Amino acid sequence: MAAPLVLASASPRRRELLAQIGVVPAAVDPAEIDEAPLAGETGPNLAERLARAKAAAVAARRPDALVLAADTVVACGRRLLPKAESEAQARACLELLSGRRHRVHGGICLVVPGRKAVARVSTSIVTFKRMTEAEIDAYIASGDWKGKAGGYAIQGRAAAHVRFLSGSYSNVVGLDLFAVSQMLAGIA
Repeated sequence: MAAPLVLASASPRRRELLAQIGVVPAAVDPAEIDEAPLAGETGPNLAERLARAKAAAVAARRPDALVLAADTVVACGRRLLPKAESEAQARACLELLSGRRHRVHGGICLVVPGRKAVARVSTSIVTFKRMTEAEIDAYIASGDWKGKAGGYAIQGRAAAHVRFLSGSYSNVVGLDLFAVSQMLAGIA
């Protein structure tokens, strides 16, 4: 890569994931954007829109850099789940997901200097086992849910409750590494 890579995300998980495939950003520059969904917006549309908006915001500040941005959206049916910021939000998410299948949409956008931005959405399907109230209480007490889309982190304690996964595991963690590697290879 001729231009330095800037990760438009404050997520330590995304940096750790990139390191797994040997990609180390030259800088981390989180985009501060409004992440509220628009009326009627679907999970895949929201994930892509937010990834594009984050990439555009950082690319405007760093026009000579490759900018990689991502966003993760958890959807159960037509319902979009929040990034849990309180125990009540996390509990509501886990109660909704318990015993049910949901989708994790990962939006990725790469801005290459002098070219159009390229975006993709990866979708993984996750099914949780039916969780008891005691299991939900224990997960809430762990704090593993804080700031996580859908109120859980599959790479943490929530793994014990995942009955089924179809698609990219790294997408559920926060960044589809296969999609990112393909996007980066496409600019070489």
